[in-house]
Amino acid sequence: MHYLAATLHILGATLTDRAATLEARRAHNPKPSEDLVPDRGAVTMEMVIWAVAIIGIVGIVVAAITNYVTSKAGSIR
Repeated sequence: MHYLAATLHILGATLTDRAATLEARRAHNPKPSEDLVPDRGAVTMEMVIWAVAIIGIVGIVVAAITNYVTSKAGSIR
């Protein structure tokens, strides 16, 4: 019974928090269709581009290290 009460309490707290967040968004921007920021997704795209660049650099480094270790492992008797 305590598990049910705890689960319902957490569910209520979560829903209350989400409702407060939605109300704050509505109060901040009453007309979401009239978005005043035209470049709203620019920061997200910049982060994606940086992430792809870092993944590429890490891939090149891993390939170089793997190639070096493989070549040195062939010379071990």
